[in-house]
Amino acid sequence: MARFHFMDDLKNVSNYKSEVIEFVTSPNNPDGFLKKAVLKGNSVKSIYDYAYYWSHFTAIPAPADEDVMIFSISKLTGHAGGRFGWALVKDKQIYDNMIRYICLAEMGVSRDTQLRALQLLRAILQGNGKEIFRFAYKTMGDRWEQLNQIISSSTRFTIQEIPPQFCNFFQQVRGPSPVYAWVKCERKEDSNCAEVLSRAKITGRRGSMFGSDDRYARLSLIRRQDDFNLLIHRLTVLVSEENRAESM
Repeated sequence: MARFHFMDDLKNVSNYKSEVIEFVTSPNNPDGFLKKAVLKGNSVKSIYDYAYYWSHFTAIPAPADEDVMIFSISKLTGHAGGRFGWALVKDKQIYDNMIRYICLAEMGVSRDTQLRALQLLRAILQGNGKEIFRFAYKTMGDRWEQLNQIISSSTRFTIQEIPPQFCNFFQQVRGPSPVYAWVKCERKEDSNCAEVLSRAKITGRRGSMFGSDDRYARLSLIRRQDDFNLLIHRLTVLVSEENRAESM
C-alpha cells in the first residue's frame, strides 16, 4: 500500500534508503521558486510537476530534461475545466505502465477532451507560436509590479522576492511574473494572515495548507481582470489604513 507524506524541509536528507517517489513542483506552489529533487539514493525516483513551468509564469533557465515530467493545459491556457494533461517519460517500461493504468482506471482520455485540447494547441501555435506567451508574461508581470508597489509601502505585509533571471525561451533576462503572491504578515499579533486579509474582503489560502505557518497566506494572481482590479483596490485600502494609523 502506498503511503503519502508531505515533507516541507528535506535540506538535511542526503541518502534515502527506503523506496520513495519524490514529487517536485517547479515552480513551487505557492512561492514560485524553481525547485530540484532533494532526496538521493538507489531507491529514490522523482516526478516533476511542471504545471507552472511556462515562460509567462517563470524564467525557463534550461530545457526540461527529467525522467518523468507532467504538464497540464489548465495553467498553459487557463482552461482548467478541460482536465487535460500529458507526461514526458524517458523509461519505456514506466511509459507502458502509465498507459496501462490510464486505460484500466479511466478507459483513456475522452475524445471531447482531446479535441478541445487539440484546438487550443493549434490556436497557440498560430503565427510564430510565441504570442500567447508574450501576452501572458506582460499581463502577469504587470500584475506583479502593481502588487509589489502596494506591498512595498507597507510594514505590515511582505511578499516573496524573486530575482530577475535569464530565460532561454525569450533569450533575455526577465523579471518575476509568478502565479501566486506568498504574503507574510509581519506583526506579531497577526498570527493568521488569511484571516487578516479576509477582514478586508480579500480571499487568501492559509499557509498551513502548504505545510507552512499561518502567518503566511497565498493570493492568486491568475484571475479575471476585474477580479484582479478588485484585489488591488482592497489591498490599497488596507495598506492606506495601516499607514494612516501609523502616522497618527
